[in-house]
Amino acid sequence: MKRTHAAALILALAVTATTQAATAHALAGTRVVAQVEVPPINEAALRKSIEGLPVADATAADVRVSGSTGSWQGVSGVTDLRTKKSAKAGARFRAGSVTKTFTVSVVLQLVAEGKLSLDATIQEYLPGLLPADYPAVKVGQLLNHTSGLPAPQVSDDFADIYATRFQKWTPEEYVAKAVENPIEFTPGTQQHYLNTNTFVAGLLIEKVTGRSYEHEVTTRILRPVGMTGSYLPGTSVRIRGRHNQGYQTVPQGFPGAVKYGDGYVVNMTETSVTSTWASGDLISTTADLEKFVKALFSGKIVPPAQLEPMFTVPPVPMFGGKGDAVYTSGLARMVLPGGLVAYGKTGARWGSAAGIGATRDLSRTLAYSINSTDAKSSGQNQRSLAIALAAF
Repeated sequence: MKRTHAAALILALAVTATTQAATAHALAGTRVVAQVEVPPINEAALRKSIEGLPVADATAADVRVSGSTGSWQGVSGVTDLRTKKSAKAGARFRAGSVTKTFTVSVVLQLVAEGKLSLDATIQEYLPGLLPADYPAVKVGQLLNHTSGLPAPQVSDDFADIYATRFQKWTPEEYVAKAVENPIEFTPGTQQHYLNTNTFVAGLLIEKVTGRSYEHEVTTRILRPVGMTGSYLPGTSVRIRGRHNQGYQTVPQGFPGAVKYGDGYVVNMTETSVTSTWASGDLISTTADLEKFVKALFSGKIVPPAQLEPMFTVPPVPMFGGKGDAVYTSGLARMVLPGGLVAYGKTGARWGSAAGIGATRDLSRTLAYSINSTDAKSSGQNQRSLAIALAAF
């Protein structure tokens, strides 16, 4: 479990991690942009974005692009460094923070059903969860990361993360650890992308429905959309079915390290995801994520009347003086070169980076998975960015 305010986004899918503030602000640009038609799919650029794997920064990649001007799919790399068996389309992977979009979608469904209000407070729905001296925090502020809720203070040293990779957390433990710290800012006045927000949203789903978060996401989204390759693993540390191995770059002498090119890696395929739960535990495929994006943007998951928050960036600054907000409720907004506007979400778990994105009219969609050897670093963002720019 670590602070994930650095795990942000390039939208159109590609910022993630430590480059969030500078890159996302630079790409977000003006909030009002004229409609621009998507260009033809650039197959050469897409092939180049994933060619030659495995290489130092990634061992495999799976990319799907679709829309009004056609579709493209590409796979590169190996499924396992030991066997060197070629990667194939359809492998499962850890989708990381793409999970947040699913969590927000369920909350917005509950709003549509009259079971939740975006203007009601967490204190009303979950009394006692937040400290008594905290200000009122609205449900809508959770979804667009303007709540001011803090992150838990835990080590972000990879050696500590590796040593505790099978540790299990309950959502209540995570939130309790986070709110040991003071509120970061007056709710609604700034934006700070943190997992705490979606943890509380997951607990809110459970309280209102009387059923588990996993049950609600499965029955409300995965099954209706036909996402047969996707599931929420709960406390299991494994990925069911066919999947590519995920690795993390480490220094020589690191416990369990194996030689990889000029460096060393450890296998991070098996790991607990309870430390990200409703913020990052989804296991999926690129085909399933493509189905999800199309269903979501077309109003088949969240009713159109409640969908607008997913395309609205709050008019507040980023926390810490890092420019203007870039996140919507569950997604993020990006103005691409040429003025094309896209919305989407990236995610990263150790050994796996993923992303979804689309123009609002679905004239272009993207879903990708990269078995990155340093998924939470700024370096892996370069490959994600290359894929995103080639796709759009």
